[in-house]
Amino acid sequence: MPSTADLYCVMGHPVEHSRSPWIHARFAELTAQSLHYTRELVALDGFPAAVRAFAAAGGRGCNVTVPFKLQAAELADQCSERVQLAGAANTLVLAEGRIAADNTDGLGLVADITRNAGVAIAGSDLLLIGAGGASAGALGPLLAQQPRRIVVVNRTVDKARALVARHAPLAARHGVALQAQGLDVAGDFDLVINASASSLGGAEVPVPASVLRSGCLAYDMMYGPAAQGFLDWAAAHGARGRDGLGMLVEQAAEAFALWRGVRPEGAPVLAELRTLLAA
Repeated sequence: MPSTADLYCVMGHPVEHSRSPWIHARFAELTAQSLHYTRELVALDGFPAAVRAFAAAGGRGCNVTVPFKLQAAELADQCSERVQLAGAANTLVLAEGRIAADNTDGLGLVADITRNAGVAIAGSDLLLIGAGGASAGALGPLLAQQPRRIVVVNRTVDKARALVARHAPLAARHGVALQAQGLDVAGDFDLVINASASSLGGAEVPVPASVLRSGCLAYDMMYGPAAQGFLDWAAAHGARGRDGLGMLVEQAAEAFALWRGVRPEGAPVLAELRTLLAA
């Protein structure tokens, strides 16, 4: 490691599966940035101490994965509007003894859909499945794209209503009709995004296939084998399926930009990563 390299990491439990070190190493190569990025396995009760120790050792920033995103928001001295709305952070900037928190998950999702998949969100009818942390991180950036409407559905409708209520001022600011419903939602949509844990647990898709407008994009935030059931469901009902690998790469690019002041191109790194995972 060069002595001048700045230190970054991803913190989680577990964390050994994370592709972030590889992604950020490629970003650094492509943008001629000097950095060293590691995985940090953090004890379940040790997140605040781990962040402070990393900062004391010269760390400039870290990505945060499960189960620490809520704690990351609470620990920060400064939170972006995205973090305030989501209640969770996945990116910390460490500088001058202070911790600034942001959430790049939704930005990465939007970038993958609009840039890599070439699908416009503006003016669309959008269905967001789930009302947990993944949906909370995505809803703000999705609203900023000014779709015609977003319907958030969840098994527990009150949880969807709470998420919608928190984002109602932002929806009004962007002129978006924002609603909460149960899983038996009626009507069809241009864009269906699965932010629920159904794919991770191997469960059936929790909404009826009638939500899929012919030729629409059906997007699962999971990737790899976990997303395959959703992708098969989408293809069987005339939709275009896409997994969340591009979201992973693009949210990393947004974090990299926060740290380094330059945003790397996500598409070539995504193509390389897909090839690597298919080998």
